[in-house]
Amino acid sequence: MCGIFGIIFKDFRDDLGKILLQAGRRLSYRGYDSVGMAAFDHGSVELRKDVGEIEEVNKKYNFETLKGNKGIVQLRWATFGPPSKQNSQPHFDCTKKIVGAHNGNIVNTRELIREYEARDHIFQGENDGEVVVHVVEESYKKRKDMNRAIQETDTTLKGDYAYVITEDNSDRMYCVKKYSSLFLGVGKDFICCSSDLPSIIQLTDSIVPIYDGEYIEYTWDSYKIRNLVTGEEVKRNPKRYPLDIEQAQKGEFPHFMLKEIHEQPERAQALIDFLIKSGQADEFCEERKDENRVYLIGSGSSYNACVLGAFYLNKIAGIEAIPIVAGSFKEFLGHGDLSQGVYILVSQSGETKDVVSVLNFLEKKNVEKILAVVNVLGSSLQLRVKKFLPLLSNIEISVPATKTFTNQVIIFLYLAMKLGRERANQNVILEKEFQKLPSFIRETLSLTSKKCQELAKKLAEKEHLNYLGYGISFGACLEAALKMKEITYIPCEGMYSSEFKHGPLAIIKKGDWILFLTTLEDSYMTLSHINEVSCRWGKICTIAPPNDSLSLNSDELIPLPSQNYFLIPLLAVVVSQQIAYYVSQEKGINPDQPRNISKTLTVD
Repeated sequence: MCGIFGIIFKDFRDDLGKILLQAGRRLSYRGYDSVGMAAFDHGSVELRKDVGEIEEVNKKYNFETLKGNKGIVQLRWATFGPPSKQNSQPHFDCTKKIVGAHNGNIVNTRELIREYEARDHIFQGENDGEVVVHVVEESYKKRKDMNRAIQETDTTLKGDYAYVITEDNSDRMYCVKKYSSLFLGVGKDFICCSSDLPSIIQLTDSIVPIYDGEYIEYTWDSYKIRNLVTGEEVKRNPKRYPLDIEQAQKGEFPHFMLKEIHEQPERAQALIDFLIKSGQADEFCEERKDENRVYLIGSGSSYNACVLGAFYLNKIAGIEAIPIVAGSFKEFLGHGDLSQGVYILVSQSGETKDVVSVLNFLEKKNVEKILAVVNVLGSSLQLRVKKFLPLLSNIEISVPATKTFTNQVIIFLYLAMKLGRERANQNVILEKEFQKLPSFIRETLSLTSKKCQELAKKLAEKEHLNYLGYGISFGACLEAALKMKEITYIPCEGMYSSEFKHGPLAIIKKGDWILFLTTLEDSYMTLSHINEVSCRWGKICTIAPPNDSLSLNSDELIPLPSQNYFLIPLLAVVVSQQIAYYVSQEKGINPDQPRNISKTLTVD
């Protein structure tokens, strides 16, 4: 949530505004309640900001005309203070000499505004990013040293955040990382910091990972990393991050979401090749030795992948695998003995606050076997865990997860097959089918696209929807329902199909649509659950391999190209992604930037 970018050039740049605008566009999936830019020219600063998405605000303020030698851009996902011009970032201090912008959440914002107003500070709004600037200002007035001011500010602010800050006439910027994503990019005649890599890799692939509890003082040609508490300097050289900038372009597709749906066969193939050839999964599995319990911990789509992954590990490898919503971990499990078991933290960004909070909790309990599945190398999770597996999804711009979810599931399926093989639970047929998965996904997209578009027309006007699935299809139903909620705003619940008769069936009235996901092995139970709905005049869409009984009992059947029990749920999710996308188009909604949510959530 929220995106920040700050850059210093060696020389004055007529195109500074264009560079800031392009960086902002790369970060637009992180926040679109408001946007602002500050441009500095050796003592003078121009600040333009307002409510709205970046293109909308750019039309009003013409960001491209900004000039100077350094600049800051921020895109906001509102937490403290509603979306407004006053709460838009960046912010000035009282003297209009210090400018800063933040990402994250300062939980003692209200208290600090009251305290600093009593010290004669004047706030323009009620935003926690403005609080950061005023706290730094107050410390700087006393210390006359920005490094000391930043270190002292850390003792005042409560929360998880990152920020970039500078003085109007200074040749340096400062960026701070406190449990929120931040990277440094080192280029020819410039250095920049950003919340995420897409805004940096258009300029340079030389990246300095920043660890939590660190801040960086940087000029156009040098940087110093320091510990936020002690001020002690840390040496760390840049690393090359070979990311493909084309991944951050929509190309021929109208939306990033549709592009990323269609990238799934390619990214699945890349991950499968990596898992088979690298041996990194072997090292990952080694951590499970002598442990028969695995906790899979995630939020949102990552949690849904954990649910499906738990079925794989249980059914294929005979391992007790327990999926846990990250935000509930401490209250649900935190009071027991955590010394036994393996903990796998799952996050596409590697910065998800609820997941990072679990990591913090486990570390305090001295838990040793903490692993991660992440997409962003250099993220907090990847840097802090013992071992990790990369998703290799490349950049995912659209807020709804598509290819990252698919690759999370692929990792769990591969781990289950490896661990099953270790236990002499050979499944040669599954392993052969697994390697065909990219072609199955490609065939699914080709085979079902038209049917998804036609069904979307029927679903778009409905007040509520449900995805139901039995057994292994349950996790896929959770993800299918989440996709529908995220980008169509239609209330949609994913549920274990046998539970529907225990209360929720009461909502069904004539013409309501229920979507079933099923394997052929579970079709006997599914047929029973279908008819509990259809006999009450509900309409049925079933997503499954071709089957006469399922077709006869459904109003619509969307066929899948594989009959493999373990692959069907993942292929069904690919179908549900398309259905949600086309419903969003029927309703005139931009699926890349759904209201009220952000790609990377770094708040509790």
